[in-house]
Amino acid sequence: MTVQQTPAAAPKVRLGLNYWKLWWASLTSNLGDGAGMIAYLWVASAVTRNPVLIALIAVAQQLPWLIFTLPAGVITDRVDRRKILVSMDFLRAALMVVLGVGVLLSASSLPTVAEVTGGIDLPTNVGLYLVLMTTALLRGMAEVLRDNTAQTFLPAIVGKSHLEKANGNLWGAEMVANQFVGPPIGSILLGIGFAIPFFVTGAGFALAALLILTIKGEFRPKRAPTEVSVEKRRGEFVGDIKRGFGWLWKHPLLRPMAIILGLMNALGMVTFSVFILFAQEELDLGTGLFTGVLAPMVDFFGMSSVAALTFALLMMGGAVGGVIGAVVAPRVSRAMGPGPALALTLLAQGLTPLVIGLSTRWWMVWLMFLAATFTGAVWNVITVSLRQTIIPDHLLGRVNSVYRFFAWGMMPIGSLVGGGIAALTAVFASRSLSLRMPFLVASAAGFVLLVYALPRLTTEKMEAARREAEASAPEALTM
Repeated sequence: MTVQQTPAAAPKVRLGLNYWKLWWASLTSNLGDGAGMIAYLWVASAVTRNPVLIALIAVAQQLPWLIFTLPAGVITDRVDRRKILVSMDFLRAALMVVLGVGVLLSASSLPTVAEVTGGIDLPTNVGLYLVLMTTALLRGMAEVLRDNTAQTFLPAIVGKSHLEKANGNLWGAEMVANQFVGPPIGSILLGIGFAIPFFVTGAGFALAALLILTIKGEFRPKRAPTEVSVEKRRGEFVGDIKRGFGWLWKHPLLRPMAIILGLMNALGMVTFSVFILFAQEELDLGTGLFTGVLAPMVDFFGMSSVAALTFALLMMGGAVGGVIGAVVAPRVSRAMGPGPALALTLLAQGLTPLVIGLSTRWWMVWLMFLAATFTGAVWNVITVSLRQTIIPDHLLGRVNSVYRFFAWGMMPIGSLVGGGIAALTAVFASRSLSLRMPFLVASAAGFVLLVYALPRLTTEKMEAARREAEASAPEALTM
């Protein structure tokens, strides 16, 4: 019995010091990011109440996933991946400082948190709106390169047999920091001053960069011998993109998986693009359950409204589900099989927006966030680990970027559609229905997507892909 217990402890040892430096960097950057996320949404709603303009900010942040993902994959496969992570975190820190300064200079013209929560009708602050749009776009560019690199960086410091565990730990830390701890901190700082959360976010990114800088090793990807010579030719950049695109497009499992995830993410952005307005105007943020308990905390920190803190707690529902999902994902995968586990995620994508679209209570939306992110975390741990296992290392950056081109490139389109649905509905219906309609449309589309995905994402097909990758692994460096 003692001998049987030894392997259970081995994965923790094998993750290594470099992994835990990456883990702490992820925790630090996501803590700052979570604090800034609440402020970003709230400042946007204080700058404009137009649902289309609100959606366009989300479009600006997600557009790089459509236009920059493929070049980012080539860069990831050419440049030392540690240097990319460090430079992109420093760039994101600088952008947050710029945004904080912009908000600080416009503070006198902004409404209070309480006025925003009350659904105040105000003209668009064009200057600050442009600052929000510009920083969102540039930050999105940095995140595309940074996030793609992070997923290709992990297999260099963790063995393939421990990738699910390593990804689960990382995902759990990100969810705790980004949606569980960061948002309440951000709401408290928001009540003190609109600009403060952005400076905190910038500090988190900078600290993450310093932590990754201490990771030892060589992280320039090894290219196949046939690619070494052609890399020196002009025009190779486009050729690299084509090779990554062709590899994924020919893969019978990753191609439909990428398309399905892209549609899922698009539907998610259909709802989230106007969610801040929906929450402020349609949910009981300032008057519902627990607000009496929260009021003393608001008074203690000098916040101007309980709604901001309630909104932060609402967003934490996603963190709770994400953390639980990240921890239990390997067990769910083993118990149900990876195919049914992914089907569970798709089912949640249809049910949760339906319930949210019909809700008036923030705690009900909290529960739906928990369910959606629980299944989403299970999806992420299973599919990311699968990609890291079956894609050859010398193609990992490019193929991963093509996958994310489909998976994340649909998000700005979803944001545009969500804002358009709200604006179109407002022409012939009430403001209330216009803010709820994106959720109802996303729900109907989610059930259609479930029917499409069921025969394409089966356990048998995923296991076959793993076996094929393992069988061809010795040949990968001679392609």
